[in-house]
Formats: sequence, C-alpha cells, structure tokens
Amino acid sequence: MSETNPKQQLGERFREVNGDHSMTDADDVYVSAQFVALEGLCADRGHDVDAVRRLMLGQRLPLPGYLRSDGAEMVPSDLFALADEAGGVELLEAWFIAHWADPVVGKAEWNAYLSGQYVCLHSVTPAAIQRKTYLTTAISASEDEPDAGSAQWSERLHALVDELDALEPAFTAYDRLRFGGPTSRDTCIDAVRARFPRP
Repeated sequence: MSETNPKQQLGERFREVNGDHSMTDADDVYVSAQFVALEGLCADRGHDVDAVRRLMLGQRLPLPGYLRSDGAEMVPSDLFALADEAGGVELLEAWFIAHWADPVVGKAEWNAYLSGQYVCLHSVTPAAIQRKTYLTTAISASEDEPDAGSAQWSERLHALVDELDALEPAFTAYDRLRFGGPTSRDTCIDAVRARFPRP
C-alpha cells in the first residue's frame, strides 16, 4: 500500500483541526487577498513543498491558515520568518516558548500557533500574540472600570480598540464556522464601537 502523499495528509490534518466546512466564493476571494499559496511561496523561497508539508505534519511549522476551495494550502507570506529569526526550524519551538515567562503558557501558545488558526493577526509573532491577548482582555474588562462611561474612559477604550483593529485582518464567514461563533473582531472591535460610539 502506497504512502498517502503529504498534500493529501495535510488536507486531512487541516480538516481534523478546523472541521469540514466549505469555502464560499467570497471566502476564496478574501483568503487570496490576505494569504499566499504554499506551493508558490516555497518556489519563491527555494524550499521543497513536500518537505515543508512534512514539517507541518511533524508539528515543526504551523498548518496552513486556510484550504481554498481549489485545494490550495493558503499560508501567510511570512510563514518562514519566525524560523529564520530563531535560527532554523529545529530551534523554533524553544525560541517561541521562551517569549513567555511561564513555559506552560508558552507551550499552549506554541500549540495554538501550530494549529494555523492565528489568522486573527496580520503578522503572527510572539509579541503580536501577547499584545492581542492584552488588548482583548483589557477591552473585555473595560465596562468594570470605576470611571466606565466617562470621556476619559471612552478615550482609553477607543485607543485599545483602534490598536486591536490595526493588528487584526477582517476575517471571513468561514472563520465564524470553524471557530463556532463570532471572531474577536466581531466582539472586541465592531460590537464595542457600535455599543460605545466615539463622542
């Protein structure tokens, strides 16, 4: 029996992680504008695409962010940037986890990174992940602040929301299916701006 090819294996792993949801034409357009096809990126960078797929399957690099409806594995254009910064794929995990004071938190973030589901950031770096966590937590807790509703509070809140807005892409309908509900943009940007308009 012949071994399943890496592209097929990667598609199966992707669906295990994300569920089996169809991509619409609008999803495909969004993803093609935000991401690049793995095969093209590997060709540009001189990487063997099946070797990269095996690194993804071996939990050394993150899974694709999306599978377009034509089967293309869509990845961020800076897919290899963190491994380059770490000094190579074999050093990436330790380098990544070391950005968190608590290694347990770092390992959990590493696993989240490997899932390919950090499509909520224009650039997936430890610093951006930490900043997003800080911002979403601060925005979610803002209504409990002692001066909630005041002009100063509104100014602080909108500064947080604007910063998160700059970190996050728009998302697409497919994301709401695989994440089983609203995205952080829905809850921490759009809903907050609708509920607390700028004065």
